[in-house]
Amino acid sequence: MSRIEQMNKSLADLQASSSDIEASAVVSVDGLIIASSLPQGLEEERIAAMSAALLSMGERIAAELKRGDLDQLYVKGQEGYFLSQYAGPHAVLIAMARQNAKLGLIFFDLNKAASEIKNCLV
Repeated sequence: MSRIEQMNKSLADLQASSSDIEASAVVSVDGLIIASSLPQGLEEERIAAMSAALLSMGERIAAELKRGDLDQLYVKGQEGYFLSQYAGPHAVLIAMARQNAKLGLIFFDLNKAASEIKNCLV
């Protein structure tokens, strides 16, 4: 199985583990899509670029406020969440979750999937 197939399987498993996760992808820290399970109608390149910009801003905030290395970040909107979890030094796992999602369980599942993806990229 290729690395891309392994990452796509990890994304499918992540979404199967929680009905609250609506979409997920693996994005490079440069803002390029590596693997994705995004619904039609969402522009992968645009989401990847926004994810990289958000990641960069989060890293600057964590550094300036002396909070250590950035590990996770999330954005809460009226319709749900955008979640981001590092998956190694060069990739980030992103996910979109429903408004009433149980974030503790989702972060647990994200951490597991990020670990699997990190192993694919080593």
